[in-house]
Amino acid sequence: MAGRSAGRDGDTTVLIVDDHAVVRDGLRYLLGAVDGVRVIGEAADGIDAVEQVERLRPRVVLMDISMSGLNGLDAARQVKATHPETAVVFLTMHESEQYFLEALRCGAEGYVPKSAPAADVADAVRSAAEGRVYIHPSVARFLLQNFLRAEHQDGNSEDPYSSLTAREREVLSLIAGGMTTPEIATRLTLSPNTVHRHRVSLMQKLGLHDRMEILRYCIRRGLVDPLT
Repeated sequence: MAGRSAGRDGDTTVLIVDDHAVVRDGLRYLLGAVDGVRVIGEAADGIDAVEQVERLRPRVVLMDISMSGLNGLDAARQVKATHPETAVVFLTMHESEQYFLEALRCGAEGYVPKSAPAADVADAVRSAAEGRVYIHPSVARFLLQNFLRAEHQDGNSEDPYSSLTAREREVLSLIAGGMTTPEIATRLTLSPNTVHRHRVSLMQKLGLHDRMEILRYCIRRGLVDPLT
């Protein structure tokens, strides 16, 4: 993809971050067998991960959450603040709503439990590299539960979707597909500032405040499938 970190012949470059060497070795072996994916580095903690991202500029960071020193969530925040084009996929033992929602708030593109099959890890890396959000089916239920709670609370309120302009609906649809503001600007031949204004406007009209709320709303509107 143009403007993104890629390896030889357009390979998706990956940085593996985990405080267990055996896990890093296993992931390197796993991803080494995936066509179009190349591991370019490893890190054992969040501090090293942030430094490695700055030096290597990987397309995807495949990272654990629980690590000594700087944990994965805080590391992801730092990565996203300085390199928003870098996708973050969490591979974690935590299958709780608290960690899952916090990962979304950090801007992560993927969330996969360590109990998942190896093929799902590869799918998450590919999806994140393509700018899409990957949510493993085992944790998608958290989004659906939040959605059902919101439906119960807001069941009698009118959906403000009809108040969006055609352009705002288009931007919302692309956001639902996991695209960033620069990517949407390129797709629609607009400036990033114009896309940002549309994003702010539609969020105000829909009463949304963050990435997680946008994703939940898009599920309700059928703009994104949480199980894919």
